[in-house]
Amino acid sequence: MINRDLIRLKVVQLIYAYYQNEDRPLNVVMQELDYSLQKAHELYLFLLTTLAEIRELAEKHVEVHLQHNQRLGIRVEAPLPDQYIAENKFLQQLSDNDALIEYREKRKQEWDDEEVLVKNTLKTITDSEILAIYIENGVFDYEADRELVRKLYKAFVMNNEEYDTLLEEHGIYWNDDKEIIDSFVIKTIKRFEPENGRSQELLPAFSNEEDQDFAHKLFKEVIARGEETRGLIRDNCKNWEFNRLAFMDIIITQIAITEIMIFPNIPISVSFNEYLDIAKVYSTPKSSSYINGLLDHIVKKLKEEQIILKN
Repeated sequence: MINRDLIRLKVVQLIYAYYQNEDRPLNVVMQELDYSLQKAHELYLFLLTTLAEIRELAEKHVEVHLQHNQRLGIRVEAPLPDQYIAENKFLQQLSDNDALIEYREKRKQEWDDEEVLVKNTLKTITDSEILAIYIENGVFDYEADRELVRKLYKAFVMNNEEYDTLLEEHGIYWNDDKEIIDSFVIKTIKRFEPENGRSQELLPAFSNEEDQDFAHKLFKEVIARGEETRGLIRDNCKNWEFNRLAFMDIIITQIAITEIMIFPNIPISVSFNEYLDIAKVYSTPKSSSYINGLLDHIVKKLKEEQIILKN
């Protein structure tokens, strides 16, 4: 699950923090890198858990409503909107998923604000036009149910300020990770198949050992080559003194140069694009274009010196 986009972001964050306090032992910072990546996977499981909890709350609402009507002798033919969520075939499979149940049993803490968030999300869903259209279409098979959840997640969980606030309060890494993790949740929804039942595989923390090695090697090499890469930045600054550069711009450029130099199988264009995207989010409005020009100038010189032999 943890891909190189997320790894690069984590390395930028932790290299930035490292240079704020260089007295910290490198092995401690490496442990923090591993921990932050582990927390990213926990966020993925947490967001899937939230979907399961929304279904379970809808189920409780339906039970309470039916019991109330039975006591009063009321017979209602039309189902509640909550019932379509409670009986959603994809959400039922997700609630029963063995791997998610294991995570939920380990994660015993319950946050009051999380309960409120689940209630608010369910209310938004049951009042939504998306659910109304689904009900009107009258197709309630597995495929339609899975597609409904995908649409609801994109509409009411992604870019939801309530989720951002909760994550900021309870996980120092989570708020920055959520945009990437949201894409993994959507990917998981699409991957579910009814025939897999409870044993449907969720995304693992790392898809392969190579990505985990990439994280460790990139982080260590950025520190080890710090003087060299900063020297390259200092010598190639155009119309701008090195000490006037935004500190985050230096960090992003330093990491990008390191990656380009030490990973021969990663195309230069990939490294450029990934770090320019990070700069657009984490640095100044003009940083992306400036870093692009600076990196281009440095890479051309390194190619001329045959230090870099790839395209």
